[in-house]
Formats: sequence, structure tokens, C-alpha cells
Amino acid sequence: MLKRSGFALVGALLLVLAGCGGGGGGSSGGGAVVTPPPSGPTWTRGVFQSASTFENRCAAPRTGADSQGRAFPDQAGSLAQELFWLRSWTNQTYLWNTEVVDQNPSGFTDRLAYFNVLKTNAATASGQPKDRFHFTVNTAEYLAQVTSAPTVGYGAEIRVFSSTPPRDVRVIFTTPGTPATVLENGRPKLERGARILNVDGIDLVNGGATQGEINTLNNGLFPIDVANHAFVLRYADGTERPVMLSADALVEAPVNRQSVITTPTGKVGYILLNTFSPYSTEKGLADAIAAMKTQGVSDVVLDLRYNGGGLLAIASQLSYMVAGPARTNGHVFERLRFNAAAGASNPVTGAANSPTPYYSTGVGFSVPNGTALSTLDLPRVFVLSTSSTCSASESVINGLRGVDVEVILIGSTSCGKPFGFYPEDNCGQTYFSVQFQGVNDKGFGDYPDGFTPSNSSSANAVKVTGCAVADDFSHDLGDTNEAMLSAALGFRANGTCPLPPATSIGVARVRDTGEPIRTTGRSQAVEILRSMRDLSMPDRGARP
Repeated sequence: MLKRSGFALVGALLLVLAGCGGGGGGSSGGGAVVTPPPSGPTWTRGVFQSASTFENRCAAPRTGADSQGRAFPDQAGSLAQELFWLRSWTNQTYLWNTEVVDQNPSGFTDRLAYFNVLKTNAATASGQPKDRFHFTVNTAEYLAQVTSAPTVGYGAEIRVFSSTPPRDVRVIFTTPGTPATVLENGRPKLERGARILNVDGIDLVNGGATQGEINTLNNGLFPIDVANHAFVLRYADGTERPVMLSADALVEAPVNRQSVITTPTGKVGYILLNTFSPYSTEKGLADAIAAMKTQGVSDVVLDLRYNGGGLLAIASQLSYMVAGPARTNGHVFERLRFNAAAGASNPVTGAANSPTPYYSTGVGFSVPNGTALSTLDLPRVFVLSTSSTCSASESVINGLRGVDVEVILIGSTSCGKPFGFYPEDNCGQTYFSVQFQGVNDKGFGDYPDGFTPSNSSSANAVKVTGCAVADDFSHDLGDTNEAMLSAALGFRANGTCPLPPATSIGVARVRDTGEPIRTTGRSQAVEILRSMRDLSMPDRGARP
């Protein structure tokens, strides 16, 4: 499906995040007690009541049941109670809770604006914010994502490289068997690298002078209804042509494509994986690895260049299937570090802080619980990465390095997210606030500036054996001539890298409902949606 990716073309085509509140908000000085409404909760700097005191006390309570048939827990309450819940919940569970300025909720009139200030303002060694992952999304939208509910789209990922004229908007990848890949005159309608020039008669590159034109562009690029839209495209080979695309209700295929590449020194498996979301991802990966085992692959390339994260349980399963039991037995995939006040407990669930194991069986998302997983038993793995390789994807890199599986990184620096959270619903909004740092079996988890190939120029990222290679939009993903895959195969053959790229076009960073969620906790996947509190496997971003 064509994902919104958190971006909309608004006003002068400035990219914004839908549903995000503004910043700011005031605070009261001193330690005086302030009463927001006469009958509401009171604030004293540094004094916190339990979050459970205010939980599900809503200014606009939901009625009925959600899409899973569960009754909403909402009770009549007030905005003040929602804000005080956010304040106490942050103090109890936020990883850097001692770095949050305690601001009086009475200075805020919007829950999202208040949430936006409940985070650290510290920076990493490179100068970027330590917490770049603080976000929120409507709960209904979040549930639709994690349950793989259909969304309207074309079956293509579209990204914005330049949002000001001359604008540059391109197709990043397509999903087989969707409207995007329907053949017209022997060629798919959409192809990787194709630049969108016109949408429903509006010039996308230099047009969009009125709000009406902006709306037309938005409706065509990010459709919300099943409908037809007219595009003019310039393909990577320079060809231009008009196409008519039919937006439809689609479910994204997490394992976008897979293949086995025959080389003079053995067979190499290739998997393009764009998410670690629950349900279909589990079966897709299990089936792909089983097929590669049957075909006798001696190496595997994991294409995670656009994988923003997902459930740690799925990341753990993939890592186990690559490494096998001999290398993972007696080791953990990831341990979670919470704030100092948590001690040996998980401050979100209240349970003991147990590590995420290497899951060797299905956990019940789409592979029956307890079903043994096939393994490749490999001593090394090739990972293709970009700045969009985030969260649970980085956990695969770090987790495998923790049990001495050699990771060879091809591409560019990953996003730098050794952190995760438990998505938390309150009054119809799901909040993603960093609650833990993940460390591997060796106790390493300090990569806030990402992992980077050993010959790259990145100064603060963790160096990993491999090759710096720019993303190649002139070849389809999985094509052995595509620069990153070609470099991986070349390094495998002779241990050398192509010349590092000078500069390459950057893909706008995405933050939306897909902001890597990694879950945390119980091993039974059936618990994943029992309640938002009980999301079951550590997720990144959430790292769902």
C-alpha cells in the first residue's frame, strides 16, 4: 500500500506530521500548589501520584467497543486528569525521567502539546536530540496498523526528497500483486525510482499554488478512499508517461520479496523485509527461511534499508533462524534497561524485568505457538541499511553481534535507536514514550548515532565491517545489479568494497503510526492486543 508515512503536503507543501500536537505550554514557578479546576487534581513540583489514579479518566470518553470487540475502559473525567496521567506515567516509566522538567499541567490546554514537552532535552555525541522518538497516534489508527488491517493505497511506498519547488517525490518500492505493479504496455505502472511529476492534472514539481491544488495532490498521493487517480511519471530510464492508478484497500506484505541467488561459491538468500509487525510477518519469515534452508543457501542478505522496526519477538525469531541453536543456546537476544527507580522490575507491567530470549518457536501471531522454526545456522549475515533502518532492525544487528555472528553492513548509517517503549492507550490516544534501552548478550547497547559500515565517514556511529554504498534508485530491489545488493555479493566474493559514495540523496525521515514499535513482555502473542498495556513483545519505537 502507499503509506502516508506521517507526511502530508500542506500549505506550501511543507511536510507535517498528522495528529501531532504543538509544543510550548507554560509552567508555574516555585513549589506552590496550583489547582487546575477547583475540583481537579493539584500540582506540586516534584510530587507525583500514581498514574493509575488518573488512568482512563477522559474529557471525551469513548463508548462501545474497539475493532477487536473489547469494551473501552474510558470513564468520565477531565482534560486535567488526562494531563496528570501523562505526567505521572512519564515519571514512572520514562527512561530518562530525571531529565524531564516537571511542568504544571494547568499551563496547557491540549494533551498532545503537554505530552510533547515530557521528554529529555539532552543531546547525543553528534549533537542530535537524545530522544528523537517521542510521538503519539490515534489509538484506532495504531490498532489498524498492528493488526494489519487493510488501508487504502496503490501498493507502493512514496517518499518526499524535496518538499519545496522544484519538488522531488519518488516511488521507493512497490509490492507485487498490487495496483502499482499492474502491467501496462508490458511495464509496471509504478517502478522504484520513478519520479512523480503530475497528480490529477496538478503539477507536483512546481504547482500547488492554491489550497485546492494542495488538496488534489494530497488526495492523489495519499488516498483515503477507493478511487482512480491520474499520474504523470518519469521513470529511472528517463521515460515519461501518464498512468491511471486505482487506489484499493490493501494489506502490506511484510516480506515484500525473497529470492535465492546462485553464485559460483554457493547460493545466497535475499529477503526484503519492511516491518517487524505481528501476525503475517512471523509466518512470512518462517516460510522464507524454511524455503532457503531447503534450497541450501550458504549466506543470506537481509534487506532492512526501509525497515523502521516492529516487535522484538519477531526480530528475535529472525535472528534465531539465521544463527541457529548452537550459537544462541544459553544466550539472550536483548535485555531491557529501564530508569534507575525501576530496580529489577519492569515499571510498565510491574513484572520482573526478564530478558527477551532467542525465540526458537512460533509465538502465535501467525505461526502456532510452540511450532519449531527452521534455521540456517550461519556464522555471518549481510544487512542492507539506511537511515530508515531503525529500532528492532538495529536489534537484529546488535543481537547477532552479541552472540558472535558476524554482521556485514552494506549501505549507510542506521537511524540509531537502541531504545523502545510500550505503546500506551489513554482516552483514545496511544503514546510512545521511550521506556527502555536494549542491550545484547554482551551488555552492549550504546549506538544512539547508529551503526555504520567500517569504511564510512560517519564519526559517531558504531563501526561495523562492511561497505558504504548509496541507495540505488535506478534498479529494483532484489536486482543483483542494484548497488547495495551488488556490493554485498561482491564483498562476499572477494572481501572488497566499491568506492564509498560522495553524497547521496537522502530520504525524508518518517514518523507516524509505523514509528518502530517494539513490544515487551510475555511470550504469548495472543496477549498482544488484550490491552494496550499488555502489548506482548518488546517493540522498538514501541520498537513495535
